[in-house]
Amino acid sequence: MALPSVRPSASSAMATSPAWSAGSAGSAAVRTAEADPAVPVGLPPHRGGRLARRSAAALLAAVALVSAAPASAGAADSSSRPGPATLAAPGGGAPSGTSTSGAAADAAGGTFQHVTGFGTNPGNLAMYSYTPASLPTGAPLVVALHGCVQTATDYYRNSGWTAFADRYGFAVVFPQTGTANNSLSCFSWFDAAKDSRGAGEAESVVQMVTKARALYGSDSHRVFVTGLSAGGGMATDLLADYPDVFAGGAIDSGLPAHCATTQSAASGCQNNDQRLTPAQWGDKVRRAYPGYTGPWPRVAIWQGTADTTVKPVNGTELRDQWTNVWGIGQSASETRSLPGGTTQSVYDDASGRPAVALYSVAGMGHGLAVSPGPAADQCGATGAYFLNTICSSYYTAQFWGLDGGGPGTPALPAPTGLAATAAGPDSLTLGWQAVTGAASYLLYRDGPQVAAPAGTSYSDTGLTPGTAYGYTVAAVDQAGVVGARSAVLTASTTGGAPQCFTDNNYDQVKAGRATQSGGLTYALGSGQAMGLWNTFTTHTLRQTGTGYFVLADGQC
Repeated sequence: MALPSVRPSASSAMATSPAWSAGSAGSAAVRTAEADPAVPVGLPPHRGGRLARRSAAALLAAVALVSAAPASAGAADSSSRPGPATLAAPGGGAPSGTSTSGAAADAAGGTFQHVTGFGTNPGNLAMYSYTPASLPTGAPLVVALHGCVQTATDYYRNSGWTAFADRYGFAVVFPQTGTANNSLSCFSWFDAAKDSRGAGEAESVVQMVTKARALYGSDSHRVFVTGLSAGGGMATDLLADYPDVFAGGAIDSGLPAHCATTQSAASGCQNNDQRLTPAQWGDKVRRAYPGYTGPWPRVAIWQGTADTTVKPVNGTELRDQWTNVWGIGQSASETRSLPGGTTQSVYDDASGRPAVALYSVAGMGHGLAVSPGPAADQCGATGAYFLNTICSSYYTAQFWGLDGGGPGTPALPAPTGLAATAAGPDSLTLGWQAVTGAASYLLYRDGPQVAAPAGTSYSDTGLTPGTAYGYTVAAVDQAGVVGARSAVLTASTTGGAPQCFTDNNYDQVKAGRATQSGGLTYALGSGQAMGLWNTFTTHTLRQTGTGYFVLADGQC
């Protein structure tokens, strides 16, 4: 068996699961202290001699998507046990499980943190979340499951989901399993005691959803789940088990729901055509929650044609399974070409809305499709099992309608150049660049829509003096489809008497006047650095608007 390169390419046909998990491109992997898998993070080719090659080959030959039995009965990490309902503990450093590297915070505008106390946690998982700055209530929620021998931090850094959380305004939950559950840190998509409704890891993930909804006010009707490889297998199991929880899902290099119910059957699912009819595949979903009569999740399926770990037949089987669940045929309603050699086949429901989409990426091996870059349809960072082809997260977000369009509807790009000038103590004048194909625009202030101008400017009046507001704008096409929203612009009216608050950094965060990331504290709104997140460092913050604070030491 050929050993995988440390830097896999999109065309490499990888014969193992995601066992070499990298961080952001050009940097070492960032892992939590409690759940760092005790396996090699990369094996340089042509080194170590015959013994090393034999040892590596033996490890790679093990089915990494299922691995061996749990190493112990311990927790996925020490903090995944039920505990106080707190996000993190105060102290001189970062909370357990939170990256202490500034890169994680700098790459996105919000907060990535460890969350505890989310329930009984029967699956022994850890919960991490990313929330963008100024997250409105009623926003969607995305659950993103990592692959084998990866961590929540790896997926946070590389998958690209945080960029769209910032752009479209939603929270992301990153569940994490560990070697205590599975020797290669794989989610147990093949174990009926762990991936069924009300049991094990599946139930733990749903408890995380409940916790996130309580913390962030997420919309219970817009909860989505996605996952890579073993995480993809667990994601599709969750869609089958909890169609009353998840409105949609995305399976990246994953497997059909409940394809295997034992570890011994898992390898056959990965490698072989199971020779089941669409109805037989659909029955596996229907049996997961007997008697369910509500709406089914909308499902996006991503599969590389050169994947030798989870063979391409799995993509076809997933398509057969979910089209049957929806009661529609296996002939595509629409097919189109996308970047990266990708073919999108869409299967509409009876009302003409996309219900299932299969994205086949030509020449891609086993991994998550990413496409680093500054364009609106680019995202993520390359690394082991993060393959530079196409930004799957962007197209998945579109398919789910997170960009403001309907499910599966290609929407106009976000307007650029949003700017504002104060026109008085109670008004702001806003302007932006025109978008080709736009019939009108929608302007949002602090979350809700406030105007629908036909042109590229608007005067927002009746505001509170001396107050900061957050604005985004989206283009609307001739069919009335709303495009992607722009990045948030914070603008303040003039005048007003600001209020000051002097307190330690921990209490400033607790009071909602500051945020923390990587053990450091930042003023809410302005993002000014305040030093370590602890009870010893004290600053004065001046509130200059709703949700907007600036450093004012010695000025109040």
